[in-house]
Amino acid sequence: MKFSCDKHLIQSAAATAARAASAKSPIPALEGLLIQAGAGVRLTGYDLKKGIYTTIEADVERPGSAVLNAKLFTEMLRRLPDGIVTVEVGEQNDVKVKCGRSAYDFIAIDAEEYPELPEMDESEAVSIPQKTLKAMIDETIFAVSTNESRPVYMGSMFEIGGGQLTLVSVDGYRLALRREKLEGSGREGLAFIIPGTALQDISRICADSDEQVLINVGAKHVTFTIGETVVISRRLEGEFLNYRKAVPENFRFTMKISREEFLSVVDRVSLVVDEKIKSPLRLTFRDGSIDFACVTPVGRAEDVCSCTGEGGDTEIGFNDRYLRDALRAAPADELDVCINTGSSPCVFLPADGGDGFIYMVLPVRLRSGD
Repeated sequence: MKFSCDKHLIQSAAATAARAASAKSPIPALEGLLIQAGAGVRLTGYDLKKGIYTTIEADVERPGSAVLNAKLFTEMLRRLPDGIVTVEVGEQNDVKVKCGRSAYDFIAIDAEEYPELPEMDESEAVSIPQKTLKAMIDETIFAVSTNESRPVYMGSMFEIGGGQLTLVSVDGYRLALRREKLEGSGREGLAFIIPGTALQDISRICADSDEQVLINVGAKHVTFTIGETVVISRRLEGEFLNYRKAVPENFRFTMKISREEFLSVVDRVSLVVDEKIKSPLRLTFRDGSIDFACVTPVGRAEDVCSCTGEGGDTEIGFNDRYLRDALRAAPADELDVCINTGSSPCVFLPADGGDGFIYMVLPVRLRSGD
């Protein structure tokens, strides 16, 4: 195998594919990138759970394939000078990488030792603009659980139906939901769960453009085709939370707030939060204002956020980080803060009455000293 291409082109492709390579595996080939040179050059990373492959244009002098250590190869490309990179693999799997006066020699792994990627069922693909999918992931992924005892919540649920795509993430303490319309989708009643680690990679690969992402759903895997790059992710199995029943439909009190002002107050008051003790913020929802207070071993902080509406002097305690994450993610300048009692969840909705997002944060029990 021998090919040449621009350094930045192959560096970007290798870095993208390497996101799916194993950092450490009993199968050495999984720690590498499968390089296949033919009409173009395809680079593949795969850890048996997630795969990423991308294709680049190159001047292929001799077709072939080999597995190159992902960490070594990506770092090598990063340090090479700008210019044309030539990669050559001999019959004994000896590798030569050259760029300008810089050159490396090392040993590859035989391509036959690389596991095959899962085969996908043929089905109708759903498409959505890259910038839209990226925004939906970025605005919900903070609520994906990191608790391995409940693996089904370590991903986000995709729900397709009624001409729209819904993304839902939950971790037992909060819920994040985003909805967007799908143009020309014939799929109905389809739901699947994608691991958060794969979603992070998809978000990084997606550009801020209207180019479409094609989502192809199989029985055990889902592919996301983003330009010349394809991400293959396994589906998480298990029963996901019924978010329709989890989110209250009616509220005793609804107050309209400025997202930026509310977030600023949370930031100021949480400055005294003691992370070891996990001191909560005490919010008192009054008429025309929301009072904030926090008492910790560090000190005491108080502040007020203006609002429109009545709160019935309802007191609720919250984890400051959970509030901050929801407020930073919410894609609107004005929000409706919806509450019922001091022990029920707080729900943030679009103030314009839309249904594009829902953020729910569960309360923290307040003690007399808080």
